[in-house]
Amino acid sequence: MKDPALFTYCMRLADDSAILSQRLGEWCGHASHLEEDIALTNVALDLIGHARELYTYAGQIEGKGRDEDALCFHRVEREFTNLLLVEQPNDDFAYAIMRQFLFSAFMHPFWEAMMNSKDELLAGLAAKAEKEAAYHLRHSAEWVIRLGDGTEESHNRTNDALEFLWMYTGEMFECDDVVSSLVAKEVAIDPMSIKHLWDETVNSVLARANLERPAESWMQTGGRKGEHSEHLGHILSPMQYLQRSFPQAQW
Repeated sequence: MKDPALFTYCMRLADDSAILSQRLGEWCGHASHLEEDIALTNVALDLIGHARELYTYAGQIEGKGRDEDALCFHRVEREFTNLLLVEQPNDDFAYAIMRQFLFSAFMHPFWEAMMNSKDELLAGLAAKAEKEAAYHLRHSAEWVIRLGDGTEESHNRTNDALEFLWMYTGEMFECDDVVSSLVAKEVAIDPMSIKHLWDETVNSVLARANLERPAESWMQTGGRKGEHSEHLGHILSPMQYLQRSFPQAQW
């Protein structure tokens, strides 16, 4: 393998996008109204696009002939390294929107910073993904404000979602040996370097939504090591069914 750290890094980012796109895809035909049904599906399609490029690049780095289909559809739960945040279920619309907001508030500055990566492919992907992440953030932030500053019912549901999902946000800023080695090569970024931007966005939107930021406390972790909640298996079952039934099928 050319670069094990870069392979792992690309797989983590690809898994984040693939799993979250699957979660968002569950809203197709079930959102509150047609425009939102289309909007969430479009965000899911953007994320699938990111995942495909990252899986393909990871396969090239690995050098074992595995393509995007093999890396996405022929791995088991413990082989996935996505953030725990993105696999959390769609308990209701407020949960889906809050999950998207917390993730997008991180990914937008992340892709902005990654445009300066010494890895040309990652820098090129970042230039495209940054524009899409800006829309994802704007869309989800507007909904957080609308729900939080709406009716008593919508406010309470959004607050419940925030309180529950908050414990999964710390994992976004972890920096292990994989990340550190790539930061030293100027290929990756230290996620803590953009935390102040995430904090500013989150604090501003929550204030406008009349939501109180949860107190800092213990954070869930393990997704990057393949340690997941029970929800991931239920995501992979329908997501991988076609490819496991017909191994030669392609996207």
